[in-house]
Amino acid sequence: MLTVSAYAAPSASEALVPTTIERRDVGAHDVLIEIKYAGICHSDIHTVRGDWGPQSYPLAPGHEIAGIVTEIGSEVTRHKVGDRVGVGCMVNSCRECGNCRKGEEQYCLKGMTGTYGAVDRDGTITQGGYSTHVVVTEDFVVRIPERIGLDAAAPLLCAGITTYSPLRHWGAGPGKKVGVVGLGGLGHMAVKLAHAMGADVTVLSQSLKKMEDGLRLGADQYFATSEPATFEKLAGTFDLIINTVSAPIDISSYLQLLTLDGALVNVGAPAEPLPVNVFSLITGRRSFAGSAIGGIRETQEMLDFCAEHGLGAEIEVIPADKINDAYERVLASDVRYRFVIDASTLG
Repeated sequence: MLTVSAYAAPSASEALVPTTIERRDVGAHDVLIEIKYAGICHSDIHTVRGDWGPQSYPLAPGHEIAGIVTEIGSEVTRHKVGDRVGVGCMVNSCRECGNCRKGEEQYCLKGMTGTYGAVDRDGTITQGGYSTHVVVTEDFVVRIPERIGLDAAAPLLCAGITTYSPLRHWGAGPGKKVGVVGLGGLGHMAVKLAHAMGADVTVLSQSLKKMEDGLRLGADQYFATSEPATFEKLAGTFDLIINTVSAPIDISSYLQLLTLDGALVNVGAPAEPLPVNVFSLITGRRSFAGSAIGGIRETQEMLDFCAEHGLGAEIEVIPADKINDAYERVLASDVRYRFVIDASTLG
């Protein structure tokens, strides 16, 4: 076993603290990664604070990992020492079910293995990227193109693929009108990606305070949802709406903004249920759907797309001792647009 420095939550009600965690020995198909940067996702906060159910503590979160391969197992063929690589929200799956065979490991019928807070193959609880090193099976490690800085690449492993996947699946592109609800960690990547795909992009945000940023990132229009006139003006406008916020919103009102056969896709994950007026669906043959991350193949496709179009996350790099401050700022929407931990400061 390898002992590495990390930051972990001792319980659901305590701040994260410096500690050490154990990593398994590098197996035949494993890759040891020296973590350079780890993004802070809203999901990290929900998970360590028990919003999505009880957890095993201590727990080191983090599923936006970018680093360098420092050791490989004897049978590894996909990666070599010195490679720039990333790890996202999952580190394994059954590999056998229909969804896994289709390359949709995130929807593994037996449950994919999350990067942290999940039961690993050896029966231990997985620990995430708020640490200096991680050992991952080679099939769940992706290559980070040279054109993307490792710090800006880290959030792509969650925020990037979480928005890229539904944009691709629901056909965002030229001639399509895409609405993005919220301009945060997920939302700013949805805007960048949809714009690069050639879609007409509109940001739907509670206020206009980030309007200048939204237009700079690639939005064609920007509207405040706190103004009732917005919903009247935009009724029947969008082919696709990506809801990125992790808080309750009036889904039925947003459904009215869709065209015939339009889809509203939730990628944000609020702890509370979201009620839906079914008449908002049936009166326009509209769809209300959900989307998780992407499979490994699609995650690599997303990274290559970002490199081709010069895309990366908008980030604020912080030392490890600012993690708890960053959590509070995320909850206060005081970040533009993703905190990234400099792993060299972990210890």
